[in-house]
Amino acid sequence: MTEMTMRTLGKNGPVVSALGMGCMAFRMGDDDSEKQAVRTLQSALDSGFSFLDTGDFYGSGQSEMLVGRALRGRRDSAFLSVKFGAQVDPNGRIIGLDGRPNSIKNFAAYSLKRLGVDIIDLYQPGRADPDVPYEETIGAIADLIKDGKVRYLGVSEVGADLLRRAHAVHPVTALEIEYSLASRFIEREILPTARELGIGVVAYRILAEGMLSGRLPQGQPPAGSNFLAPRMHGEHYTRNMATARVLEAMASSKGFTPAQLAMAWVLSRGDDIVPLAGISRPSRIMDNLTALEVRFTPLELAELDSAFAPDAIVGSRYPEFVLKWAAQ
Repeated sequence: MTEMTMRTLGKNGPVVSALGMGCMAFRMGDDDSEKQAVRTLQSALDSGFSFLDTGDFYGSGQSEMLVGRALRGRRDSAFLSVKFGAQVDPNGRIIGLDGRPNSIKNFAAYSLKRLGVDIIDLYQPGRADPDVPYEETIGAIADLIKDGKVRYLGVSEVGADLLRRAHAVHPVTALEIEYSLASRFIEREILPTARELGIGVVAYRILAEGMLSGRLPQGQPPAGSNFLAPRMHGEHYTRNMATARVLEAMASSKGFTPAQLAMAWVLSRGDDIVPLAGISRPSRIMDNLTALEVRFTPLELAELDSAFAPDAIVGSRYPEFVLKWAAQ
C-alpha cells in the first residue's frame, strides 16, 4: 500500500501532505450522498491526506459544512485551507468579488462556524478584488492572524506583482493557482517569483477538466458536457485531446493511468508544489496515492515537455468573464 509523503508548504511554512484534497465538489443533498462525502473525507484523512482545500463559496458554504462534519473529533488530523471573496447568485454563478476588510472578517466568522473550528490554517482571497487595493485585503487577513483566527496567509490566482505586494504586507505561505501539463503559464514569471520569496504553490485543475484523465473521448466533447474552459470546446477540444494522446501512450507503457502521470508530473516540478486531487468517493483514494509511485526518466520528462510545451494547448482556460479575474 502506497503511503502518503509530506512536504513543507513554503520556505518557513507548515508540513502538509504531498497531495491535497480538493473539496469543491462536496455538496449537501440526500442522506446517502452526504454520508459518502463524509466517509470520503475521513478515509482521505486516514490515508494521510492532511491538506483539505475548500471555500466559503463552494456550494454557498455546503462544502465547509461537510468538511466540518468530517472533522468532528479529529481537527488535529487536518490542515484547513479556505478561500473567500467570490460573490454568487442563487444559481451558484459567480457575479463579483468582495475583498473589503470588513467583509473578509465577516466571511471568516461564518467559515469558522460552518467548519466548527476555532482557527483556519490557511486563509486566502479566491481572486483579487479589482475595486479594493490588494494591500487592504491582505491587511485584513493579517489582522485575523494577529487575532488568532487564522494561522497562515495564502493568495490565489494572482500574478507576480500582486504576489510581491501581498508578501510586503505579511509573509505569504502559499499561492493557489492552476498548474498542469496543459497549463504552464506560471513557469514564466509567477513560479520563479514564488520561489524567490519562499512561497509554496498549491496546484489546482491538475487534470485540466479531464483533458489529462484519459477518460474523455477523442474528436468532440461528450454529449451533454458543460465544460467551462474554451480549451474544451469545438476545434480546441479536438486538437488538445490529440495532444493528450502522448500522455495516454506513456501511461500505458508505464503501467499507470494518464491521471496518475499528470499528477506525478506536477509533483515532479518541485518539492514546494502540492497538487490538489478531487476525490469523490473512498475507492478513488488509492488511485491518487499511487501517483506517488511514478518515476520519470529524463527522456520521458523531455518527451512530455516537448508535447506539452507552453503553447501546445490551445484555447483559454477560463471564459472571458472569469479570465479577467485570473492570473495571466
